[in-house]
Amino acid sequence: MGVVKYPVWIVRRQMQSLSGVGIVLGGLFFAAALTPTLVPRSYLTQGALAGACFAIGYGAGIFWRWLWHYLELPEPSELIRSTANMLIAGACLLVVIIFLWRAAEWQNSIRAVMNMEPVESAHPFKVCAIALVTFVALLALARLFKLVTGFVSTRIRRFIPRKIANVLGVLLATLLFWSIANNLLIRTAFTALDSSFREFDALLEPERPRPTAPGKTGSTASLVKWNELGRAGREFVASGPTAAAIGALTGRPAQEPVRVYVGLRGADTARGRAKLALEELKRQGGFERSTLIVITPTGTGWIDPAAMNAVEYLHDGDVASVAMQYSYLNSPLSLLFQPEYGAEAARALFSEIYGYWTTLPRDKRPKLYLHGLSLGAMNSEKSAELFETIGDPIAGALWSGPPFESRIWRSVTANRNAGSPAWLPEFRDSRFVRFMNQNGPTVAPDSPWGAMRVVYLQYASDAITFFDYHDAYRRPAWLDAPRGPDVSPDLTWYPVVTMLQLALDMAVATGTPMGYGHVYAPEHYVDAWVAVTDVSHWPPEALARLREHLAAEARRAIAGSANDNPYDDRGG
Repeated sequence: MGVVKYPVWIVRRQMQSLSGVGIVLGGLFFAAALTPTLVPRSYLTQGALAGACFAIGYGAGIFWRWLWHYLELPEPSELIRSTANMLIAGACLLVVIIFLWRAAEWQNSIRAVMNMEPVESAHPFKVCAIALVTFVALLALARLFKLVTGFVSTRIRRFIPRKIANVLGVLLATLLFWSIANNLLIRTAFTALDSSFREFDALLEPERPRPTAPGKTGSTASLVKWNELGRAGREFVASGPTAAAIGALTGRPAQEPVRVYVGLRGADTARGRAKLALEELKRQGGFERSTLIVITPTGTGWIDPAAMNAVEYLHDGDVASVAMQYSYLNSPLSLLFQPEYGAEAARALFSEIYGYWTTLPRDKRPKLYLHGLSLGAMNSEKSAELFETIGDPIAGALWSGPPFESRIWRSVTANRNAGSPAWLPEFRDSRFVRFMNQNGPTVAPDSPWGAMRVVYLQYASDAITFFDYHDAYRRPAWLDAPRGPDVSPDLTWYPVVTMLQLALDMAVATGTPMGYGHVYAPEHYVDAWVAVTDVSHWPPEALARLREHLAAEARRAIAGSANDNPYDDRGG
């Protein structure tokens, strides 16, 4: 019997040690976490998020009680405190029940604007169970931190005053936990992930044979070896529309698009890979095309086929594009562990291509554009410096799904015209920068452009674009009316919680249907490239036919792919 009672006694003691104020605040945070944000959530992600929010609310309650005692504020009587606690706890429990009951309705409000099938239940019991496990794990970690802090403080209190010892105990415990997490857990995980992604990148896909045409990157005549391209590079150069496919759709003569790619194994340095890319581009006659696009890929080197297929059809294949890999990791991991690699690689490639391009006669060289998706968009922004190009500017850029830390994007959005929404701004007279979403631009397509054309393609439901650390204490501007067409009308801002919800949305932003979240649709790329590259020879009915063709191709590709691939970097 003693063996049975002992764990029960431990559990009872731990339950009695919980803070009432912390439970109340945690319950409110838990309830707020059930409300909708930008991306639909499964019961698994919803439970983990709700549990984490409960833990943060609980910690806030603990801090509040500690601060009250520390400031020596008057304590209410036992009767008043007990009555108030019962009333507040009852009200809090009622709020949690109501929010759990409405959770499915809120998730369906997101699914409705994304044309997804509604869910019948939000699985409240599963959500609560997962949230409880998450909370207990975080609570155990917090109490371990408290034990370490107390142990350290007690040892050094013999030599210095108590309050100073307490502060030092917290600092030393923080340093210890950070060192363990950073040096042991994070670095070990990084090494394992980097090795895993590198091995996956090197795998040769039997369904994608080496190109035989000498004009292709990776062929026997190429300066770049097929097995050094990497998985994303082989996909890029071996796919895309052929001249025959383009001509069949347009009814006009077409050329074979030029696609140049250099993987991480192509050279030891970013500068070396950039020089190799330049020479391969020259070998394939890329500078003899009418349109040249310098692409900065996502973390693993992935290039969105929806973007490049669209522009190659629009220009009858008279397009050359060049890109190079800068990481094996997907974009979130690359941004976390190697934030400087992408910018360095993008800068090196642009410098080589632009430096050679400026030596060519202006009336015979191609129009030069930049393109990047997600992390590629942010690094592409950094590739060209204003004072370097001001005397001989490029033709423009198309940046899709720019991350919230993109410098130029943030500046333009912050300085948008009064009255234009944050999710689709208008900037000055729209001659230099325009924004587009599923419904096209905010200005008329025939509005005059300046010498350079920059278009940001973004969806209001893309958390990778609209996340902001300031959301923890400030209501985001994109919630103001009118809202984006793909944002739930039930979305409400809550301090701290909304920021955590959006952080989770970033992690699952590529799980949405195409045309929402961080999954950019080819039909929307068509409109963006028409604006950026000044396409005028396509009648409206032909553009509509192209949109339908590319959308059907994309749907077939998604249906035939393994979307649960952990290495997939689609848009991320």
